[in-house]
Amino acid sequence: MAGTPAPTWRRDPVRLRALVPGTASARVESLPGTGRRVVTVRIDPAHRRGALTAEDSTTLAEGARLALSQRIPLLVVMASSGADVAEGVASLHGWGSAAQALSRCSGVVPVVFVAVGLALSGPALLLGLADVVIMTPDAVAYVSGPAAVAQWTGQQISPDALGGLAIHDRRTGIAALTAASEEAAVEVAASLLEHLPDHCDTLADDTVTDDPVGRTNPELVDLVPVSATGSYDVRDVIAAVADDGDLLELRANWAPQLVTALARVGGTAIGVVANQPQAMAGTLDIAASQKGARFVSFCDSFNLPLLTLVDTPGFMPGKDLEWRGMIRHGAELVYAYAEAQVPRVCLVLRKAFGGAYIVMDSKGMANDVCLAWPSAQIAVMGARGAVQILHRREDPETQARLAERYEEELLNPYTAAARGYVDRVIDPADTRKEVAAALAMLAGKRETLVSRKHGNGPL
Repeated sequence: MAGTPAPTWRRDPVRLRALVPGTASARVESLPGTGRRVVTVRIDPAHRRGALTAEDSTTLAEGARLALSQRIPLLVVMASSGADVAEGVASLHGWGSAAQALSRCSGVVPVVFVAVGLALSGPALLLGLADVVIMTPDAVAYVSGPAAVAQWTGQQISPDALGGLAIHDRRTGIAALTAASEEAAVEVAASLLEHLPDHCDTLADDTVTDDPVGRTNPELVDLVPVSATGSYDVRDVIAAVADDGDLLELRANWAPQLVTALARVGGTAIGVVANQPQAMAGTLDIAASQKGARFVSFCDSFNLPLLTLVDTPGFMPGKDLEWRGMIRHGAELVYAYAEAQVPRVCLVLRKAFGGAYIVMDSKGMANDVCLAWPSAQIAVMGARGAVQILHRREDPETQARLAERYEEELLNPYTAAARGYVDRVIDPADTRKEVAAALAMLAGKRETLVSRKHGNGPL
């Protein structure tokens, strides 16, 4: 009859399980502004505070399976108070099914969660399965709530102080990106996905840029201070290399001594890992190692070439760090680089000392191209530390003279280049041009690895 609205199933034929009541809905839709097709699952907090019944978890699982079968990204908008207590063990079983389906998506299609409200208990753990989590100011996520904390520890704490945005942005690293609202978060997700392919068997779409790859970077010539302890912002280097200076930094406020960002060079999407001298002098600790390892693995999963910018004096020393597993967590970064099959370009900007030099994608880790600025210092340790070990019985004046000689003769990139550990020493002004040329040369890189079920890397 004229003027009668079409039934919902006709207007929205791609919604899954449309007639199943509950808090979860799943459909294929196009992201605003990009037209990118994704499977979107939404948990509605207006219905029983988003409590997940077994049917809701099944809807989430079906959305994940559809994304996997269609080979398109999965976007989950989450606001849930947890498994529905009224259903008992059935709701827990459903949550397990959803977790299993999400795990199957890992490394195959991008999985992005947008946390806009509560994510408690099981749903909080689902955030940990995502490739990227975007959180809004209203988001609160924890496994055990304030009441449980008070019961077990006697400490009174508010939900926001336990698992609010500030905690996950700065302390846990769960929040890779933030946004002011759900609508803004979906736009951020769209921007993120522009750097990623639909699935692991293809490449991210190239973009057209007016920024020439041969553009010089005179601003980088004097960027590194003359003083060995002087600081600078490594994001200036990333911006100089990137098309139009654009970069999307992930987990910017967690472990800030290591920068992880998505960018483009010559229209091709890449991932960038960089020591940040402005924070803790760029030293690596547990959080920085975890952050870098997670990002390297993420880029490798979705075929993004890696650019690593090195300026680190080493691993952060400390009894607490060692007791908390610095060996195991530091090895996570080693393992991630060793496993990566994508094109890998390393650029040593200044300090590259000891084990931290090795784990930041050195030649020993089988990077494809290693570049260095003339300011690069590649050695087991700095001049003063080396002299204090090798010539500890000498007087201070002799030690100072030996340190100066050590720095002049050994702390330069040419010694490493003579042994093949550095492929080229480049003018900082040519950084973008040299990086672009290296990435272009490696565009056809393919690796065949020994067949195995999976590695058993450090976790």
